[in-house]
Formats: sequence, C-alpha cells, structure tokens
Amino acid sequence: MPRHLVIGNGKFLINLDQHSYMRDLYYPFVGQLNHIGGYQCRVGIWVDGAFVWLNDPEWQFKLAYVEDSLVTEVTATHPGLGITLLMNDGVHQREDIYLKRIQITNHKNTVREVRMFFNQDLLINETEVGDTAAYYPATNTVFHYKKDRYFMFNGSTGTEGIYQYSTGVKRFYNAEGTWRDAEDGHLMGNAIAQGSVDSTISFRLFVPPDTSQTLYYWMTAGKTLEEVKKLDTYVKDSHPGKLLDRVTIYWQRWANKSERDYCDLPAEVQRLFKQSLLIVRTQTDVNGAIIAANDSDIMQSNRDHYSYMWPRDGALIAYSMSMAGYQGMIIPFFNFCANVLSPEGYLHHKYNPDGTVGSSWHPYVHSGRVQLPIQEDETALVLFALWQDFQKHGSLEFAQSLYRNLIRRAARFMSTYIDQELNLPKPSYDLWEERYGIYTFTASAVYGGLIAASDFSNLFGDEERANRYKHTAEKIKSGILKHLWDENEGRFVRGLYMEDGEWIKDYTLESSVYGIFEFGVLPADDDRVVRTMKANKAGLTIKTEVGGSARYHHDYYFQRSTDIDNVPGNPWIICTLWIAEWEIECAKSLADLESPRKTLEWVVKHAMESGVLPEQLDPFSGDPVSVAPLTWSHATYVLTVVKYLNKYKQLVKK
Repeated sequence: MPRHLVIGNGKFLINLDQHSYMRDLYYPFVGQLNHIGGYQCRVGIWVDGAFVWLNDPEWQFKLAYVEDSLVTEVTATHPGLGITLLMNDGVHQREDIYLKRIQITNHKNTVREVRMFFNQDLLINETEVGDTAAYYPATNTVFHYKKDRYFMFNGSTGTEGIYQYSTGVKRFYNAEGTWRDAEDGHLMGNAIAQGSVDSTISFRLFVPPDTSQTLYYWMTAGKTLEEVKKLDTYVKDSHPGKLLDRVTIYWQRWANKSERDYCDLPAEVQRLFKQSLLIVRTQTDVNGAIIAANDSDIMQSNRDHYSYMWPRDGALIAYSMSMAGYQGMIIPFFNFCANVLSPEGYLHHKYNPDGTVGSSWHPYVHSGRVQLPIQEDETALVLFALWQDFQKHGSLEFAQSLYRNLIRRAARFMSTYIDQELNLPKPSYDLWEERYGIYTFTASAVYGGLIAASDFSNLFGDEERANRYKHTAEKIKSGILKHLWDENEGRFVRGLYMEDGEWIKDYTLESSVYGIFEFGVLPADDDRVVRTMKANKAGLTIKTEVGGSARYHHDYYFQRSTDIDNVPGNPWIICTLWIAEWEIECAKSLADLESPRKTLEWVVKHAMESGVLPEQLDPFSGDPVSVAPLTWSHATYVLTVVKYLNKYKQLVKK
C-alpha cells in the first residue's frame, strides 16, 4: 500500500497509512533506519463496552494536511459508535518528537467513557531480535530500546496521563502482541518484555453529549534514556498542543517564505505546488541525501526498497528545489556528492543516507567484458544542477568550495570516458537502470555536465580547463546529432547498443529523450526536438480515461496491460510532466500554455486524496502503482510549475 501521509524534519521521518497508523519510522537519517518496517502501530477506541481499531471498515476517513503545512488533518467518523475523531500528526521542526492530537466528538446525548489505545510495534534497527519494552514509573511512560536507540511514548488528556499499559511478546509462537490485550478495553499491566516485543498504552476521557474532548499522544527519540526523558519533559512543559501549533506555523512560513505570483494557475494547482515543496523536504536528510521514496511496502514485491539516494534523482530534485527558491535545503546535497565521489571521479549507482554505497544490480563484468557498473548521467547531472543553482542564486563561495573536489574531478572523468570513434560517452546503464549502452538521455546529460564544468572554470579564471571541457562537450553534441538522430524516423532514438561488434540503434519510443532540450544540447523549438517530442506524445500517451504518458513503449515494470497499442506502459507522473515542460519551453503565446496547464491539473486530479503523488498510476483505475510518495514526482511537478510561471510572465511582457 502507498503511504498516504508523511511527516518529518530532515532526520526523523514517519509515514502514516490511510488509517492514520504509523507504518514507517526512520531515524536518525531520513531513509535509514526503519524502526517499524511496514508493520502497523494500531490505534483503537473503546466506547460503551464496544472496541474497534481504526482500520474497521465502518470508519469513514477524510485524509488531508492542514493547509500549506506538514501537519496532518484526518477526520474519521464511526456512525455505529456515534464518534468522530479529528486527528493532527506532526514532527517537531527541530527536535525528534512525534506529536498527535485527537479531538474526540461524542454525537450521542449521554456522557460517555472513551478509552483510546495506542500500540507500539517496533523492530529497532530493523530487527526484532533483542528489543526491550518497559514501563517507566518515574514519568508514567513506556519506552522501547536497543543499543543506542530509545523511543519513549506518553500522552495526556489534560490532567491525566497514561491510564493503562502493557508490554509483551509479538509474532513469536502463538503470541500476536499486546494489541490483542486491548480489545476488551483493559490492559494487563505487564511491566517489561524482551525479544520480539510490542507495547500498548491507553488513555481515558469522559465526553459529555454533543461535545468534544482532546487527548495528546507523543513519542520522543534519542540515543539514551536520559535524552528521551528530557524531550518528554520538554513536551509536557511546553504543552503538546502548543508545540503542534508551532509546527504548523513553521511549515506554513516555510512553504510561503517568498511572495509568488501564480498567474492563471487554479488554486488546486497552487496548493499541490506548496504541498510538493513540503513533501520533498520530508524526503531530504539534513546531511544531504535526497531519498527517492520511503514507502517500505515496495519490499513485498522487490525485496529491496527505494530508501536510497540515486544521484540522478537527487540532482534533478535539487535542481527543481533551487529553481523554486529553496537553495538552503539542497546545499548539503552537493557536499554529500563531493564527499562520496569515487577517486576516479564518478558517482556510484546509489547511496545509503549515511553516505555508504547502496545495493546494486550493475555488474563489473558482463558477457565476459569488464565494465564500469555506473549510470554516467548521475555524475553529469550533479554538475548540471550545480550550475543551474549558481545561475539562480549566485553563491560564488559555495561553488568555489566544490570546484576542486567535485566539479574538476567529475569533469575529468566525463572528459576521458569517451568513445573516440562515436564522439559519445562510453556505454553505461540507462537512467531506468535496465540496459547497458549509449543513450540519448545520458549523452545529453554529459553534455550539460561538461558545459557546466566549463562555465565554472571560466567563472574562476581557469581558461585552459574551460576550453577543454567545452571542446569535449561540443564533440559529444556532434556525436549526438550524427549517431542518435535518425532521419528516416524523424526523431532522436533511445540510444545505441552493441550487437556482434556493431552499434545498433534502439528505436524504442523513450520519454527520457527530453534531455536533448532540458540539458541544453538543442533548443526546445529546434525542428528535430519538436519532431521527437511530438512522436513521443503521440506514441506514449495512454489511450484510456486515465491518460498520461508512459516511460517508454512496452514498459514492463509493474505492467498492467498487454494491449501495448493503447497502453504502451503505465502513466508516470514525471514522464507526463516532461512533455508539459517541452510545451512550456516552446510556447510563443499564452494560448500555447493551455496544454501544459491542463497537464498540471491532470496531476492534481490523479494525486491521492492527501495530495501525495506516486511513481506511476494504474492505466485503468488511476490508482497509485509502486511507491508513494515518490520524491521525483513531486519535484518534477514543482519544476514544471516554476517553468510555467516564468514563461507566462515572459509572454505577458511581450
């Protein structure tokens, strides 16, 4: 299942599902480690002797965020119980504290005793071995710990704290967990459990007829018991409700930190733009890693996850956020890349949030040949994004700090990793990580990266290097125009692959050839680009009511249909937006912006109820497919809106 709601502060990230259950808890890095791992931290309610969990089918949910913030606004009504819950969840903007406010409304005409139950199902450091859950009487709290990871749970109904508690064994022999103990409305009070354990705590309120009462639940995270106790005291002394209100205000100020004229874009497009900024922020670790996605349910089909930093995703996301005016949050990304760059000057396939190299399926040897297991676009795009950032913000000292250890080293690698016969980058894996060859997207990215390196060298008076990088870039451009353009097809091909000692063109329609204009090889209105993008729009559009554009013709990843003529692949948010970006670049009048504006509205229409964007959609139902939220989807939406607004203002001035 996708994650419907996400909250975080750059080092502490929590994903909530459609029932407002915690499903993923990442700490101390965004994306590393996951201390819940997709299990359910259940929330339940006992009223008048009846007990239900929030995943009971009779609950009617409405999922949203408080406007322009990273605080949730979830309404759940249970007609049978005569109860409505208004729930707000947030993570403190600075401290590692999760806060939850529940306003309980009693729709019946009698005073009712209400008990709320919260189950903590943790697997600390991603394993259930050796956890401890214990009641701590000095503060009337429950905490879980292992090694240097501590999580303390508490709450308040005003004057009262935890009403009852229990700890116990879970998923071991016949033990399901203490959440089962809650279902009679009473907890046994077991004070400690060790091994594969969970805990449940409850709170009691008396709610008058047609009236609301509020309770708070919170969790603090730290490296020691003293640290989580100190944070717990901070919550109590500051009042959890006031802290949650301050979290809301902080993110509202962050999302609206600068005045922005949204021109003719409708309110719902503006709203998703600001929400996308916020969601990208949650997926960005304070140490620089920009994580692709943190929806752990993908492991059910992949046996791996998306909680890595792909330098390609990271660079394009950093580019988007910089263009939107959020340079401060992406500066650590470029420092991260400088620190992890290999001695040879290239970036690896992907990285863990702590900077170690992530898992990979790219081999060093294939069919008896030694090869570099890289996607060269990832190295190139970091330099491209860095130059775009400099042009936007002019941070000369920051660029200078990266000139020697990132820019020059990466440019040296790209300048030497060239097939001299083709004047194209040597083979590497494509941006989708599926095939090995020479690709239009990769070659365009390398061109853009080398032009960026040349511009930086000029900036710092290093004319010899500037000329060398520019000369190599122009050679690559000539190679692209000679070998990757096909006159008979009238478009750029996906790429070249080696077969029996010869380079063969891959004619598959491929959305990523948008890189030709995005990275500056040719202008968007060049006839060759126009013909290519028109062919993509015609051949990759999904011919169902859902619409949208596929990655490429006959895309097999999570494939939903074999009717390739009508459904060449599932619609991807980013690929659909790439066509809109091209239409924006080509627009000569305000009327030309109608199509990309409709694409932005299409994205809004196919966002989840909470505003979260997935990687791809089911071509028939429009339901999310693969991970959600996908950071790249939100960032591409941000970039497309920024480009739209810039072009609109240019056209109005004419």
